[in-house]
Amino acid sequence: MIEFLKALLFGIVEGITEWLPISSTGHMILLNEFVTLDVSPEFWEMFLVVVQLGAILAVVLLFWKKIWPFGKRNNRHPVKRTGFLSYCKKDIWIMWFKIVAACIPAAVVGLFFDEFFESLFYNGVCVAIALIVFGIGFLLIENKNKGKRARVNTLSGITFQTAFIIGMFQLIAAIFPGTSRSGATILGALLIGVSRTVAAEFTFFLAIPVMLGASLLKMVKFGFSFEGNELMILLTGMVTAFIVSVIVIRFLMGYIKKHDFKVFGWYRIILGIVVLVYFGIAG
Repeated sequence: MIEFLKALLFGIVEGITEWLPISSTGHMILLNEFVTLDVSPEFWEMFLVVVQLGAILAVVLLFWKKIWPFGKRNNRHPVKRTGFLSYCKKDIWIMWFKIVAACIPAAVVGLFFDEFFESLFYNGVCVAIALIVFGIGFLLIENKNKGKRARVNTLSGITFQTAFIIGMFQLIAAIFPGTSRSGATILGALLIGVSRTVAAEFTFFLAIPVMLGASLLKMVKFGFSFEGNELMILLTGMVTAFIVSVIVIRFLMGYIKKHDFKVFGWYRIILGIVVLVYFGIAG
């Protein structure tokens, strides 16, 4: 029962931090310093990634109409007027091709160097530094953009070049835990003139193939073999992450229509300092 409660806590933290630009992996690593699951190191490494699938399902649920590329109803831009292609939504297919382009940098690095970067940077000090650096980045970018009108205000306005640039920022998050995948991509998008709402939505959609691929890779490496209550622990974390993510995504999309990201920047800086102090004392 204690392990299930721990999994519940990890699911709550994942659901909150996956979509807010404050680093889910960073928070999970830090939480593990105080609340440790009684599982094997191999299962923990897999759990840390696969629990994100629950969060991804929340995106699929909330944005289904914007991401599902098939259907006759409300199909304003069919590939062709007749036949099977009349059921294909051209604008959504183009968006997915842009997402694939944005995924290429992180996919290549993750496939070949995932374990190498984990061994180097998955520790409290690196997480703290990344939290602070990108927290400062949010403050600087928001101050720079204050009073300026965004250049890109729709998803269709994101070009392949823009998508690839956003993908390069996602690569930074793939290497350095604590950066935050959503934080890095949103920051990159804001830097090149994408509006907050569009930056957040594109980041959500970008997470779908990234997390599915990362989770599948981890599951294959783990071997799909679970011992004792490991499967129930994983499912508990995933279901909790899904429920919390639905709430958090709705909150964030409403919040950024009226506010900027500075509060998250300050949060990152303060948390990063606290973590550095903790590990300095503990060390």
